[in-house]
Amino acid sequence: MTRQATIQDYSSKSFFRNFATYFGPALIVSVAYIDPGNYGTDITGGATFGYTMLWVVWLASIMAMLLQYLSGKVGIATGHSLPELIRLDLKKPRYVVPYWLGSEVAAAMTDLAEFLGTVIALNLLFNIPLIIGTFLSVLDVLLILGLSGGRIRRLEYAFMVFVSVIGIGYIYEIFISGPSLGPLAAGSITPNLQSIDRLLLAVGVIGATVMPHAVFVHSALANDKIPAQHVEVKEMAMRFHRLESIIMFTFAGFVNAAIMIMAAAAFHDKGVATIEDAYRTLGPLFGPAAATVFAVTLLASGLSSSTTGTLAGQAIMEGMLTRKVNLWARRIVTRLINTIPTTIAILSHLEPLQILVYSQVALSLMLPLPLLPLWKFTRDKRLMGPFVNRRITTIVAGIFVLAILSLNALLLYISFGGKL
Repeated sequence: MTRQATIQDYSSKSFFRNFATYFGPALIVSVAYIDPGNYGTDITGGATFGYTMLWVVWLASIMAMLLQYLSGKVGIATGHSLPELIRLDLKKPRYVVPYWLGSEVAAAMTDLAEFLGTVIALNLLFNIPLIIGTFLSVLDVLLILGLSGGRIRRLEYAFMVFVSVIGIGYIYEIFISGPSLGPLAAGSITPNLQSIDRLLLAVGVIGATVMPHAVFVHSALANDKIPAQHVEVKEMAMRFHRLESIIMFTFAGFVNAAIMIMAAAAFHDKGVATIEDAYRTLGPLFGPAAATVFAVTLLASGLSSSTTGTLAGQAIMEGMLTRKVNLWARRIVTRLINTIPTTIAILSHLEPLQILVYSQVALSLMLPLPLLPLWKFTRDKRLMGPFVNRRITTIVAGIFVLAILSLNALLLYISFGGKL
């Protein structure tokens, strides 16, 4: 599904043509940051706490931008994906295999959220029963892979469409919901973790924003754009990578904020506890178009982020186990596995929104798997050469990683009976 770039691809003297040649890795990864898991945590945050948890969205987006930049950077600088570097660092199978299994669990948890998002969107748009949608959704990414014909550039064009649909949809939703600017601004800059529910949501937002599979796959996608032996192309690509990361992850951050802002403006104190409630509340408040746009963006989010998850699973397995993976086979196996908990949840009448939120909390607990080696590798001059992190970059990235680990530790402490 990938194509190694050649130096001829970057032969144009035009900055914009060369940038267009590189453009794609951050685009594909950015949809992981606006997936159905984000819908779950952001809608819960806005509906429950109004605008007061917006600061978490902005903080998580800044964290994601830096950490994803470092992921792509390590792929460009070393000519290896992050999973490959982890395998080379751990060396022995008895260390590599458990690491791979943990990474696969993170990828599966990600797919569960995306799976649920697609199932719910099909139900809202076409009134397809959830249990039937569960089995129809097994085929979602196969359709996208089939239409792309196995060509990464066609896949990137498809992602441009998905991202545009989501972005335009939420510009519309913000416009019609009429948020209160004063509380919005205050919630963006005033941290508040005064209850266990707020802490749980904060960890969920970070888990939904800084995602393990996205950190793994960005390094592989960026590396595939670069002929590793050409230093001058690496230097050019690093500039393009930095610019693309700023553009796409800023966009993803604004979409996440827009979801929470819309939820705060439309659902706060209205008893909205599910995605279905959100859909049915939007119609009477702002007209049927608002509800339809909401469901369409959810479907676009589920389809696109599922594809990113498939590419991430491929990068993890190939990088850590050195085994080539058929994307189609991997997609079917992953989805069939996830039909089990999804079907059980639906038949047990569990609320999908709560499943989405808790899946993101679980993902946050998996974040040390990619983040610790990423921080270690990007500060290693022998590995990174001229692209090694500056001291300030290493310090800021270390603070972000430490903050994430501390929040996770606090959550575990409370979960086992500790008190704030």
